Amino acid sequence: MEQSKQTTLLVVDDDERNRKLLGALLVAEGYAARFSASGEEALASVAERLPDLILLDVMMPGLDGFEVARRLKADAKSSAIPIVMVTALADRDSRLKGLEAGVEEFLTKPVDRAELRARVKNLLRIKEYNDFLADHNRLLEEQVRARTLQLTESYRDTIFALARAAEFHDEDTGLHVKRVSHYSAMLAERLGMDAGFRDAIFYASPMHDLGKIGIPDAVMLKPSGLDDEEWRVMKRHPELGAQILGTISESPYMLMGIDIALGHHERWDGSGYPSGRCGGEIPLAARIMALGDVYDALRAKRPYKPPFTHERAVETITQGDGRTVPAHFDPAVLAAFRDCAGGFREIFSTHAD
Repeated sequence: MEQSKQTTLLVVDDDERNRKLLGALLVAEGYAARFSASGEEALASVAERLPDLILLDVMMPGLDGFEVARRLKADAKSSAIPIVMVTALADRDSRLKGLEAGVEEFLTKPVDRAELRARVKNLLRIKEYNDFLADHNRLLEEQVRARTLQLTESYRDTIFALARAAEFHDEDTGLHVKRVSHYSAMLAERLGMDAGFRDAIFYASPMHDLGKIGIPDAVMLKPSGLDDEEWRVMKRHPELGAQILGTISESPYMLMGIDIALGHHERWDGSGYPSGRCGGEIPLAARIMALGDVYDALRAKRPYKPPFTHERAVETITQGDGRTVPAHFDPAVLAAFRDCAGGFREIFSTHAD
């Protein structure tokens, strides 16, 4: 493969005559040459502008060639640059030391022009191929990131569409599901959950009542209290929501959405529905979202109750009022709520109906 004049080699040698000789040989082969008279100068030169290959002397005052090679190979920016060690040392131990430092090739002084040409050409060919692979991998990674972002946005659009569909069939408004998203993310952060979990619960929690789409209007929109049979029908909405979400995709949002839809009416003490699960049997995302859902329901106006103040809602959750008791909630989630209850007040105020 013919080398272009843009290919630059760095010659590192404390002897000016050796630098000039190697430089002349390289220029004659069509390469551009740069020069450093010491190991320290070589490291500075590489840091300023990366060469395509380095011809490195061993015996130099200050940093010797072995140490320079080690430092270059330890730096991610320069580790891929091929190094040819030019040395009068021909013993086995010196070559092993060079290999351990990361050197790719050796040339023995006095340098033979044909050998120099062959070794440099071969190393540059390998470097060009490796650079091609690295660029190709970077391109693939960028494409994967772009596609992942595209899929993520698609999932989020699907979530919002599903949440809007549920709104038309429920007394809750779109601002309710938005508030619940923020409550859930805040509690997750307070519990020390990572960014991926916080992102997932923010977008999955609006789907908690999706199953209400499958509940008859006569039950959903009944202005008075439900009888036993109607309440039995209403209690089916967690399972219906999980079934709907299970048919859409296996994205992290949908998988967490299934956990939340199915588990957000379960209670820590086992008194919830639809399965009566308790404690750690209930997925964490559902335990987190459930507390935010209760807080928002207490703050909202209902046919059977006026809206509660923030203080009364907090008191009801943390101390109980007979209908709602602290035993319903995961103790760790409840403790997190106590710590960030002021944030809940701000969320409700910012996204008020």
